[in-house]
Amino acid sequence: MGDPAGIGPEITVKAWHALREQGPAFVAVGDFQSLASASAAGASILRRVAGPDEAAGVFREALPVLDAPLQAPVVAGKPSPAYAGAVIRWIETAVGLSLSGRVSGVVTAPIAKAPLYEAGFQFPGHTEFLAELTAAAPYVGARGPVMMLTAGGLRTALATVHEPLSRVAPSLRSETIVAVGLVVAEALRRDFGVEAPRLAMAGLNPHAGESGALGREEIEIIAPAARTLRDLGVECGDPKPADTLFHAEARARYDAVICMYHDQALIPVKMLDFWGGVNVTLGLPIVRTSPDHGAGFDIAGRGLARPESMIAAIRMAGEIARRRAAQ
Repeated sequence: MGDPAGIGPEITVKAWHALREQGPAFVAVGDFQSLASASAAGASILRRVAGPDEAAGVFREALPVLDAPLQAPVVAGKPSPAYAGAVIRWIETAVGLSLSGRVSGVVTAPIAKAPLYEAGFQFPGHTEFLAELTAAAPYVGARGPVMMLTAGGLRTALATVHEPLSRVAPSLRSETIVAVGLVVAEALRRDFGVEAPRLAMAGLNPHAGESGALGREEIEIIAPAARTLRDLGVECGDPKPADTLFHAEARARYDAVICMYHDQALIPVKMLDFWGGVNVTLGLPIVRTSPDHGAGFDIAGRGLARPESMIAAIRMAGEIARRRAAQ
């Protein structure tokens, strides 16, 4: 359900309204009262269930809720570390259900990192926490986590994620980029049905370094990573200027692009489809997606949150789960 003071409860309820007839069916893990408060119909459209086995049977009539109640009152739009323990417990519960096979995937509504940090949370975000929770589970293939954003036919994967811009260049390593490329290529085949994945590589510097005149990261780090990926059998281009990689003609030449830093990957995705983007975690033994936006505290509790990204994330989790089950 994400942060209970954010828009997570509202977009969860709205996603149920949109998907109740055709699915995929889902069970909400979170606080029943927060979900009831986010619905114009209140608790009348919710149903407490003892586990996900009951969810499919009630999904058309009510949003099934695996209730793990909060111990502190919620004020919409006001994040608090008092909710942190419950938010963490909800994530752990969802991951446990997925690892046990009782659900086919996990979709995470947005969390707010600052109040979690205040409560002692040790991970940069959902992605890293999920990697820790699934680390002991068996997994065949290139292991992540790798963050990939997708919308409008574009897929962008990140070589660095939540690094301050001043630390991106010092943190780049050829071996890290190669590892990301291997995870992405494998996930494209397994999870997205791309038989022969084609990767593009974004340069870090303007003009992809202009043959070293504007930076040497392309020569010393990124191009060697691309060569290694090709040696390993992955179709991957050399680093290209990022300002020419995302128009329609360029997108037709690859299935995913590896980006060097956060905004390089997220800006083009959000420009293509601001409301419908999905964040997918690649290289985990569970299926995990999330909406491509934050907790929206400025509009929480006002009925204004748009659910398109949450709906897209739920549908994508279902599609990936079906592909994995068929293999």
